[in-house]
Amino acid sequence: MLSICARLARILPAFAALLVLAFAAVVALTGCGASSLAPGGTALSAPDATALSALGHARSDVPKLGGCSIFPADNPWNTDISQSSVDPNSANYLAAMNAGTTNLHPDFGHDKHYGIPVTLAPKKTPFVPMKFFSYPDQSDPGPYPFPKNTQIEGGKNSTGDRHALVVGEVNCHLYETYDTYYVGPGWRAANGAVFDLSSNKLRPDCWTSADAAGLPITPALVKYDEVQNGEIDHAMRFTVATTQAAYQHPATHYASSITNPNEPPMGMRVRLKASFDTSGFTGESLVILTALKKYGMFLADNGSDWYISGATDTRWNDNDLDQLKTVSASNFEVIQLGQLYTDC
Repeated sequence: MLSICARLARILPAFAALLVLAFAAVVALTGCGASSLAPGGTALSAPDATALSALGHARSDVPKLGGCSIFPADNPWNTDISQSSVDPNSANYLAAMNAGTTNLHPDFGHDKHYGIPVTLAPKKTPFVPMKFFSYPDQSDPGPYPFPKNTQIEGGKNSTGDRHALVVGEVNCHLYETYDTYYVGPGWRAANGAVFDLSSNKLRPDCWTSADAAGLPITPALVKYDEVQNGEIDHAMRFTVATTQAAYQHPATHYASSITNPNEPPMGMRVRLKASFDTSGFTGESLVILTALKKYGMFLADNGSDWYISGATDTRWNDNDLDQLKTVSASNFEVIQLGQLYTDC
């Protein structure tokens, strides 16, 4: 006669299998996990080889901003790539990015005109009209919840990129624009992109965003509060002077006519080598370098070589951040790339 334990040993596996089947049926019937972002976007619910190369190891928690989770735990921005394979062409990519003669550079600091500001739009923020004058066909239409006092990169009189990044707390969507101006009651910008922060869906292939690579900017920024808390728990963003006319997911766009396969494609991900000695670094720089080993950073735009983007905040300690300028870019390696897209 079988003992109770023996009977359970026979029953439980079958019961567990039934639970799995039941859960799968519920997902299929309800559409759980489906994204509501702009039509035509690329889903990462079943990642292609390119996306998988950047995913690494998913986590159980995610970064938060303004009460909103910044993408799901298995999103590329939130995944640990410290154990991911190195791309066979890493050395050539690094050479094309002048890694041997260039050091890191924090593109942010205590000056209020440095970095890219993020504006939180409370739940009662009204949605206002948006007009896009450069890439309307690749822009998500308005209205957007842009407060009148939405911060502009470089200040209201800036002649630079004039990015505006707004987290809409009413729906936890991210609204980002490039070359942005207030015209009352709404805004005009070169283009605009909306990201559902609860979804892994990408922008449509070959579409730009407020960033040349079609990526969101806000999740990538080094933010003062997270650094003060001792941990950056997401990938970062950097620029280089020349790029390839190609991209890999999660990027969806390139901004180059160069076909040299040794030039870096948009969406390429790099990480600081595990062997790099950080024992001589302190404070803000140490937190950033530690995260660069674990989460790395995505190539997101054409610009100065090895500039890392951060959020505008007058509390930054420039003397502390200057430690980053002693780190040679040759201490990085390129993570294994997947499928490249070149036919935009």
